Amino acid sequence: MFPTIIGTVVIAGIVGYLSERTGFTHNGLLQSIVICVGGAFVFYFITLMFGVGFRSPGMNAIAASIGALIIVPFHWRK
Repeated sequence: MFPTIIGTVVIAGIVGYLSERTGFTHNGLLQSIVICVGGAFVFYFITLMFGVGFRSPGMNAIAASIGALIIVPFHWRK
């Protein structure tokens, strides 16, 4: 369980960094990483509680990070 949560944080941080550097988002480097890590944590705990998600924890982290990057900034924009 502990290595999975560390891997989730690392993968989410990498996705946040790459999304900002490639121009997918324009939130700022730290903000994108925080959004990705938060989304990955939420999806990780939902997977633990309800058993939903992909079979691979890495795919869960990538999907949750990208989903959080899409949902969170658009939710707060007017």
